[in-house]
Amino acid sequence: MTIYTKKGDKGKTGLFKKVNGKSVRVSKSSCNTRAIGAIDEVDSFIGVVISLSHDEYLKERLHQVQNNLLTTGSILAGSDLKIQPSETKKLEKEIDECDKFLPALTNFIFPGGSPIAAYLQYARTLARKAEREVVALNEETRISASILKYINRLSDYLFTLARVENFKLKVKDEVWKK
Repeated sequence: MTIYTKKGDKGKTGLFKKVNGKSVRVSKSSCNTRAIGAIDEVDSFIGVVISLSHDEYLKERLHQVQNNLLTTGSILAGSDLKIQPSETKKLEKEIDECDKFLPALTNFIFPGGSPIAAYLQYARTLARKAEREVVALNEETRISASILKYINRLSDYLFTLARVENFKLKVKDEVWKK
């Protein structure tokens, strides 16, 4: 099987969703395609972080995030898969555990510090972008509440992981001074 089909050469792409036995085709600029693409961007960039990290625990957690993002993209394309609410709870639990040992935040911090932390901060911004696209799609067609919650919590999780990375390396977060 070849990677290209030529079916998208006129600006449309197929979804898993079927009507009368045929895959639904939508514009590559549709809300649906933009949301799926934004999820793919986050997923791909997390792959960059995994490839650069030497921390096996971080890589394992990020790989689980990638799995959830692939599931999310598949759901947005019409599959019957589900993001379980427990996946959001896992993110929340880890954020809460990390917050116990991280210095309290009193103001905004600049993204950056160590390279992995900076990359995690960039992944966070991609997650926020994906969230905006998913919310726009939700305004057009109902999206599962578990997807909306997961993608919202994901950016908080990536932010926290960036802070943990700096903390482990004894790199202080640079606080914004108004």
